[in-house]
Amino acid sequence: MKGKVIVSPRFFKIFMAPWVSGIALFPFILVKSKPLSENDVLINHEKIHIQQQKEMLVIFFYIWYGLEYLFRWIQTGSKLEAYKNISFEREAYAHQHDLTYTCHRRFWAHLRWL
Repeated sequence: MKGKVIVSPRFFKIFMAPWVSGIALFPFILVKSKPLSENDVLINHEKIHIQQQKEMLVIFFYIWYGLEYLFRWIQTGSKLEAYKNISFEREAYAHQHDLTYTCHRRFWAHLRWL
């Protein structure tokens, strides 16, 4: 499971919230700085998202992600809490330290985190 890692501080300054350090935009992983490109846990977190995107044919991942984010935002009243409670994020955070997770991850494993 590879994703090309791109360092792009300008992208993050223009498009992302200040607390975001990395993002998976199939088939790329964008990170805010060079040191983050060497952070195995962050890269693994984003690789989990790449795998989620692939199994949902990319476009359906983004639709589901956006709708779930809106639902969680209404539910919690907080953008950060909404982000933390998205099923894709919950799965990725739960397994980001397991650097072999993408090798044994089950298909549509994020559903467990709904």
